[in-house]
Amino acid sequence: MRLLENKYVVVTGAASPRGLGKATAQLCAEHGAIVAILDLDAGAAEAAAADLAGGGHVGLACDVTDKAACEDVTKTLLSKWGRIDVLVNNAGITQPLKTMDIGPENYDAVLDVNLRGTLYMSQAVIPDMRKRKSGSIVNMSSVSAQRGGGIFGGPHYSAAKAGILGLTKAVARELAPDNVRVNAICPGFIATDITAGKLTPQMNEQILAGIPMGRAGAASDVAGCVLFLASNLSAYCTGTEIDVNGGSLIH
Repeated sequence: MRLLENKYVVVTGAASPRGLGKATAQLCAEHGAIVAILDLDAGAAEAAAADLAGGGHVGLACDVTDKAACEDVTKTLLSKWGRIDVLVNNAGITQPLKTMDIGPENYDAVLDVNLRGTLYMSQAVIPDMRKRKSGSIVNMSSVSAQRGGGIFGGPHYSAAKAGILGLTKAVARELAPDNVRVNAICPGFIATDITAGKLTPQMNEQILAGIPMGRAGAASDVAGCVLFLASNLSAYCTGTEIDVNGGSLIH
């Protein structure tokens, strides 16, 4: 059964070959969706879209920290598709800084891409979803928001991802009467381009020791939860946060 047949899905920050966004876009495409991949680099976004299963996918440049850019790309997609059924706010950056090393430019960069970008893209698609009384928004948070830090992200990253949880729940409450659902996912340690080559064998061993399932997560593990939240299987779920962490944070 294809869960997103004839659905139109937007995934931000999805051009990286081994990233969560690309895996999500690929799984959505395999389940029948027409997908738009948004990324800073238009060429990379187009190449990633061309790599997806099926046809009709598009790759577009978009800086999610720029409200006008988010509105413009949404207008482009609405004129092309007629509607947007699902938005996956995946775009994010991290910085491995300690509290006293976070400068204004570090704070602005991490909060802007992770939190402001999630708000701006949501604001861009909400009017159409509200008008149609249908839609699903999936926001990418992190275990870092729940446990106070992770492997790479500094306190400003934890704060941004915790902000996403608060934003998700408040927007979900506001949009529920219009049948627009808003949910968040909290990945734990996932093997992606961000983590590749940055861990010593000792660090890797230490991390795996804290994961009851005994392995790092794969991007496909996260993509599966996005698919669930994007589809009608989760029709009565809004304002939730789903942990994808192999048991590393059971609470």
